[in-house]
Amino acid sequence: MSQRKLNIACAGLGRMGARHALNFANRTPRADLVAAFTPDPKEKEWAATALPNTKVYDDYDEMLKHPGLDAVIVATVTTAHAPQAIKAIEADKHVLCEKPLSTSIEISQSVVDAAAKKPHLKVLCGFSRRFDASYRQAYERMDQGAIGRASVFRSQTCDKLDPSGFFVAYAEFSGGIFVDCNIHDIDLALWYFGQDSVVKSAVAMGITAVQPELRRHGDVDNGVGIVEFWGGKLAYFYSSRMMAAGQHDMSEIIGTEGKLAVNGNPIGTLVEMHEPNGVRREIPQDYYGRFENAFVTEANEFTAACLDNTKLPFKLSGAVQAVTIGCALQESLRTGQKIYFDETGRRIETPKL
Repeated sequence: MSQRKLNIACAGLGRMGARHALNFANRTPRADLVAAFTPDPKEKEWAATALPNTKVYDDYDEMLKHPGLDAVIVATVTTAHAPQAIKAIEADKHVLCEKPLSTSIEISQSVVDAAAKKPHLKVLCGFSRRFDASYRQAYERMDQGAIGRASVFRSQTCDKLDPSGFFVAYAEFSGGIFVDCNIHDIDLALWYFGQDSVVKSAVAMGITAVQPELRRHGDVDNGVGIVEFWGGKLAYFYSSRMMAAGQHDMSEIIGTEGKLAVNGNPIGTLVEMHEPNGVRREIPQDYYGRFENAFVTEANEFTAACLDNTKLPFKLSGAVQAVTIGCALQESLRTGQKIYFDETGRRIETPKL
């Protein structure tokens, strides 16, 4: 095991980037956050206090030249993920890129292609639920045959309502609710069903229940998608931006001999409040509140893989599979048409009878 530390930089210090930066700076013993990139004055001001030992650049290319830099976290706006990841790879840096790699299948594949040219580098797409203890335990139980053959996967990503309009503005470049929100659930389906699973069809529908402004971006605040896989497997995805109580992300893996459920009844702590108006318990208020420890595990496992040259927990190509399915669901949502694929996963216009 290497004794030296990984010198890492964080591109983007917004909502997600700041969390990554703090995790690598304070909760990843084998890493040093030596640099960061942001052109935003407020983010620079925050970094001056929160990251006093980190040099902040307002030019991404200059950040890549930081002396001794080993790796880069890409946590900027979604449309910048792929070009910034590719630049870092070409600069011979390991990369942890936030999901999705891109809102485009072709551009996502270009990141995989760039990484293939530098096999000595570790390039990981940040599907945080892969690092969550509960999801890992469920996978192990399934893999041990506890529920027979996994046949149906039902999963949701449901955010607490944000009345500020953040998600409306974000929808302009997020790729839509299935590519942004349900991408986690799609990745989980590929994990539990097997990374070699091939999509057969995808259909989606949705509504704008509380944020009609989303329609101008072709998006919704509540979406349902159904995906068939060749080999007789089915996945059901639900996404929402209007939960009242807080974040509720849950999954069920239904097998021929049983079922596994992850976070079916969400809970923030073990405290129950027995009050005059009833019994209640609080739940996490946002995605990070639910998966904070998963992000810390992700940071530490990525660091270890870079320093010790060990295998990453999953292949980068899976991120392209997830985007392919997410884009098909988004297209189905906008067109009202079911999307079909042949046995090799190639898009076809009409299904085989």
